[in-house]
Amino acid sequence: MSATLLDGKKLAETVRNEVRVGVAEFTKTHGRPPGLEVILVGEDPASQIYTRNKEKAAKEVGIRGKLHVLPADTSEDALLRELDRLNNDDTVDGILVQLPLPKQIREQRVLDAIRPDKDVDGFHPVNAGMLASGRPSLVPCTPRGSMRLLDLAGARLEGARAVVVGRSNIVGKPMAQLLLAANATVTMAHSRTKDLAAVCREADVLVVAVGKAELVRGDWVKPGAVVIDVGMNRIELAPAKDGEPAKTKLVGDVAFDEAKERASAITPVPGGVGPMTIACLLDNTLVAARARVAAKNG
Repeated sequence: MSATLLDGKKLAETVRNEVRVGVAEFTKTHGRPPGLEVILVGEDPASQIYTRNKEKAAKEVGIRGKLHVLPADTSEDALLRELDRLNNDDTVDGILVQLPLPKQIREQRVLDAIRPDKDVDGFHPVNAGMLASGRPSLVPCTPRGSMRLLDLAGARLEGARAVVVGRSNIVGKPMAQLLLAANATVTMAHSRTKDLAAVCREADVLVVAVGKAELVRGDWVKPGAVVIDVGMNRIELAPAKDGEPAKTKLVGDVAFDEAKERASAITPVPGGVGPMTIACLLDNTLVAARARVAAKNG
């Protein structure tokens, strides 16, 4: 058996088309497009590429996207003042601060400073609490995208055994909440879990988000399971020599070639969960814009 590959690029394009239609309708009705503001502190090349891709993706679906690049030595107070300005700008529906932040800035203080109704990353404690209480508002983008991929796979979640490996606030915890809301029986596993391989083998749905290259081996996968690999790790294939850069490869947290022989469906890396994250960010921006207008109109 060889697994069905869950094409995140193709599904992301479907989501973007849905958003494009919704944005056009919103703009026609309210006389302005939804607005997304992305803040990057510092000039890390990879982060710059990623944030510019978000800005570009927003504009492609009709969202007014703007990237603010602040110097690496920006103070916490200066960043909070910028967030306060955006919080009070009625043309801004979504605010995103690219992580990680420089060491002089406390990450949680910054995330807490974004208005919950503009928190399109879904990281604010109010949005985390709404999700945990079964009343989701703005949900973190990667778990939202992962749920769409499970739907694409035709995964039967009700009554299924789901295992989430990784307990971050960004992926693991919200993913578990979404699976629980879909009536799966959810186990959260992590670095301290005893006999992690045995826990994974119980999963009808296995979601792995730990940031450790090919941690989950093929024989950890229950035959017929659906596997969502959130990891993205760059490994070295050959060392640098004669002035040439080292040869590298992007791999997930799951040993793909082994796992695809046992799973019924699996996400590739790259091209699986990654494209869905930005697509769901765009969707969250539209959701936020609609909710803010509805709240204002009573």
